[in-house]
Amino acid sequence: MFSFSSIDAKKFEAIIQSFSGALGVLDGGTTVQNAPMLDSGLMDENTSSEVLEMQNFQKLEDTIQEYLDKNQLSESVTVLEEEAGLLLRFQDNILFDSGSADLKPESLEIMSYIAQLLNAEDFKDKFISIEGHTDDVPMNSPRYPSNWELSVGRSSNVVRFLVENNNMDPKRISASGYSEYHPVAQNDTAENRAKNRRVDILILKTVHYKDSSKNQ
Repeated sequence: MFSFSSIDAKKFEAIIQSFSGALGVLDGGTTVQNAPMLDSGLMDENTSSEVLEMQNFQKLEDTIQEYLDKNQLSESVTVLEEEAGLLLRFQDNILFDSGSADLKPESLEIMSYIAQLLNAEDFKDKFISIEGHTDDVPMNSPRYPSNWELSVGRSSNVVRFLVENNNMDPKRISASGYSEYHPVAQNDTAENRAKNRRVDILILKTVHYKDSSKNQ
């Protein structure tokens, strides 16, 4: 579950230290003279917004997991808490045929459901990163000469469906492909290679989106 530890441990530590400084007390009972006053209004505003975001992400996680369980999709789609936000990991066979980047007709329902949740008021300002990944088996077809083209094609088609069919704002969504170079398991068995063939949908927390924007 999302907890205070998943927000920003350093930020909360700084807040606690600021409280101690404002009260003029440090560990061991030592009194500090002329301690700087804490801007409690700014602190309360920032903290409250992060707590609210944490609660919204937890509700989103619970809602998606309930949908997956109800529709017997839990083995094909995994919901993971990440420091940057909430990660939805789709195994490739639920979305695509082997060697293809065209979304299967049966995958459109869950994609539309996810889009509906992400277009809701609590998440309409969240940035979404769509990442395509493959295993290390070489790809060689006229349409996809390598795993690079396949991974990018898959993430791009997910983005296009969300934008064109579900009215998602294209300014808050991105597509990227990593070929076989970001595996989550060793490519040493068929089972592990299947784990690496995936599409990740990452819903970013506000603080992480702002940080990444500064670096662009």
